[in-house]
Parts: sequence; C-alpha cells; structure tokens
Amino acid sequence: MKKAIIGKKLGMTQIFLPDGRLVPVTVIQAGPCTVVTKKSASGKDGYDAVQFSFEELSEKRAEKLLTKPVNGHYKKAGVKPARTLREFRLDDSDSYEVGQVVKADVFAEGETVDITGTTKGRGFTGAIYRWNQHTGPMAHGSKYHRGVGSMSANSDPSRVFKNKHMPGHYGVERVTIQHLEIVKVDAERSLLLVHGAVPGPNEGLLLIRDSVKA
Repeated sequence: MKKAIIGKKLGMTQIFLPDGRLVPVTVIQAGPCTVVTKKSASGKDGYDAVQFSFEELSEKRAEKLLTKPVNGHYKKAGVKPARTLREFRLDDSDSYEVGQVVKADVFAEGETVDITGTTKGRGFTGAIYRWNQHTGPMAHGSKYHRGVGSMSANSDPSRVFKNKHMPGHYGVERVTIQHLEIVKVDAERSLLLVHGAVPGPNEGLLLIRDSVKA
C-alpha cells in the first residue's frame, strides 16, 4: 500500500462519462490531511506506518473534544489538533514528512481504491430484515409470518447452535468496499467522485486506500 487518505461522505449523484454512459457516483471530501507521525520498521516501532489528521480544530475546541494525551501528541508533532487521527500501514512511509499536507490529488482518475466506513445504524430489527431471511406463509391461516423460525430440534441436540440468525442490533458495522473506480478528482475543492456506493451515512468518516486487488 502506497497511498491513503481520510475523507467524509458528502452524498451521491450521477455524471456522464466521456463514452456517454450515465453512472452513479459518491462524492467524497478527501482531505486535506496532515502527517502527524511516521513510523519505520527500522525504528523502535518495528513497522512502517503514517498517522494522518483530518478536520483541524481550534485550540479551545480541541481542549473540549480531545483528551490531554491526544492534544500532547499533536503538540509534540508541531501540527494543529484535528477531529480525526488515523494510522495507515504504508510501505513508503519514509517518503512522508511530519507536517506535510496530503490532498485529494494524491489519487488520479481511473485508479481503483478500497473504501472503509461504518454502516448506517438501523436499530433493533427482526431476522427477516437483519439477515434477509425468508418469511413464513403470508396467508391468513398460517399465523406465523415474520418470526425467527425453527430454533433447533428438541431431542438432539436440545440446544440452539451458536451463530443462529436472531433478531438484534442491525448496522453500525465496519465495512470495506473493494475495487471502486475513481471517476473524477477535483483537487481545488478536495473532492473525489467514486463510481458506486460506499458505506455509511452522509457526513460519515471514510478511509480511502489503494485497492489491494488492482
């Protein structure tokens, strides 16, 4: 992995490609991100990585939102505190410098990326909505339409197996969508237009990396 950036989902729209096709795209505010720390395999850390910050905060706001250790981490690096701090494993971490600003133009049109986000929360849902389970007979006489279904046999094994699909909290899961194509890069406004949908609601945090399957 050589490139990465932190972003925020702004919403979806559609654009025309040069060949005339109309495609759905997700608009992402990618960066600007500031390099806070870089780690090296040859150093005390034992691995190559870079820490990026996203969405800078004022000093008063940082004191309210961030802990003292995190504020001290920013102060030691000599960069402004930010709302988000994330670490990426980058093979070429030595090419980055502390304080360097990484913008959307680190990626180019036509490249593919993997995007990680947190899915929308849907609250407590049943097995049909949560697991796409089939319904029971919908006729009036069945009296069992959206239930969880058979739990197990009562003689053997006389218990419910682990991982049985049950009702419960649905959503708020970390999900990665792989191999999404970058359709357009707007460096002036720090925007990436990515073909297709990405996890999470609008204003949700996204981690954008080089595609591992490129």
